[in-house]
This record gives sequence, structure tokens and C-alpha cells, in this order.
Amino acid sequence: MTTRSPSRRELVADTALALLAERGLRGLTHRAVDEAAGLPQGSTSNLARTRAALLETAVRRLAERESAVLTPREMPRTAAGGAAALADVISLVLHRYLSRHRHLAVARYELALEATRRPELRAVYDQAGRAFRRPVMELLTAAGSAEPERHAMSLIAWCDGVLFSCTAGQFHAGPPSRHDLRIGCAELLAGMLGG
Repeated sequence: MTTRSPSRRELVADTALALLAERGLRGLTHRAVDEAAGLPQGSTSNLARTRAALLETAVRRLAERESAVLTPREMPRTAAGGAAALADVISLVLHRYLSRHRHLAVARYELALEATRRPELRAVYDQAGRAFRRPVMELLTAAGSAEPERHAMSLIAWCDGVLFSCTAGQFHAGPPSRHDLRIGCAELLAGMLGG
């Protein structure tokens, strides 16, 4: 099977995400992206003229990359598994982030904080986030939630808290196992769904 080479836009966006994770917002410049990606000087500026455009490109690519952490075929197909199937899939996603994709979480935190200061970036960031909320609400509905919107907020906030604590917070040195993540999520869901 042949692997497709990334487009120049993907290369620039992926490099921007890597720089955000490695150096923070101050280290993200057009020139730094060109150098780290091995592109001729000015290449990044041709794709994203302004810093705002570069940040928006990074947010959009982050959403693409995050959506690939769990493939559609790995999602629960029916409500048959209920809360247990949901806890299993959420623990899988969290474990993948913490074991293979920590840099995406760090880049997301950098972009989220910057979005609090840039309304135009906030709009792009929030739009990308809505694409993740909808499936969570559907899964919660299938698992028996009577209030999927409120429960989705609680579940997503719990996931974000685990990711932050285990990536940049006080538990960064020893992230939990998938088993522990599954138990924690199952406890949360049992409280929400009553089971």
C-alpha cells in the first residue's frame, strides 16, 4: 500500500503544530515553519499570509489530525454495548492521545489559549470543536442519556481534564493505563446514566 505524501498545506500545518507543541506560540513564526519543514523561505507566507491565517491553518489541521485518532470503524455501532462500550472507546482515545499524540494535546492548549485573545481564531476553534461534540451526544443518547447535551459537556470536560493533567499538569510523568482510564470513565458514565 502506498502512502500519500502530504500536500504543502498539510506539511506547513503539521510543522506549525509541531512547533506549537515544542516551542509554544512565541516559537511559531512563518520563518520557523519554513526552516523546520525544509521549505524555501517565504513558502509558509504564500500559504498563510498573516499570523492569524497561520493559526487558523493550524486549528483546521489539528481538527483533521484529532479526528484520525479514532477511526470511524472503531466507533461503537449500536447501543448494545451501552455505557461499557462508550467507556471502552473513550479510554482508547485518551490512551492514544497520552501514548502517541501528546504533542497534539499540547498544540491544542496553545491554540485554545490564543483563541481567548483572538475572536477570529475563537470562531474557527469553536467550529472545529462542534464537530466532536455531535458524535459524543449521539453516543450518549445511544447509551441511554436523557440529557445528552449536558452529559456531553460533562464527559468532554472530564476528558479534557484528564488530557491536561496527564500532558501538562501534575500527572504528566505517569499517565494512567487504558484500564484505569476505562474504569474512571465508566464511573463517570454510571453517575450520569444511572448504572
